[in-house]
Amino acid sequence: MDNRVSKELANHRLEQAKEELEAGYLLYEKNYFKSANNRAYYSIFHSIKAVLALEPIDFKKHKSVLAYFNKNYINKEIFPKNIGRKIMNASTLRDDSDYDDEFVVDDNKTKEQLETARELVTLVEKYLSV
Repeated sequence: MDNRVSKELANHRLEQAKEELEAGYLLYEKNYFKSANNRAYYSIFHSIKAVLALEPIDFKKHKSVLAYFNKNYINKEIFPKNIGRKIMNASTLRDDSDYDDEFVVDDNKTKEQLETARELVTLVEKYLSV
C-alpha cells in the first residue's frame, strides 16, 4: 500500500472513530450507558486502527490490535502511558457491558469512557497531521 492510500485509510478510520464517539454521546444523553460504552470503545478501536493504517500490518482480533499498539506506541511513549491504561480499562468495560448480563454501569464510568475516547481521537488527529 502506498503512502497516499494508507493516509486515506487512516483518515477514513479516524472519521469512523469520530462518528462512534458522537453516537456514544447521543446514547449517553439517553441514559443508554451500556451502548454508550460500546460506542466509546469502538471510537478508541478505530482511532488505534487509524494509526496502524500507516503501517503494513493488520490484525483479525481486537486483543492483537490493542497489544500491538501498547507495545509499539504506548511503551515507546509515542502516545502517553496514561492513555494506554485508559484504553485497557475501556476494553474491559466494553467486554463487561456487552457480555455480562448482570453487569451494571453507571453514569460516571460511562462519561469516563467517552472522555477517554475523545482524548484518544484528539491525540490521533495530532499524530496523523504530522
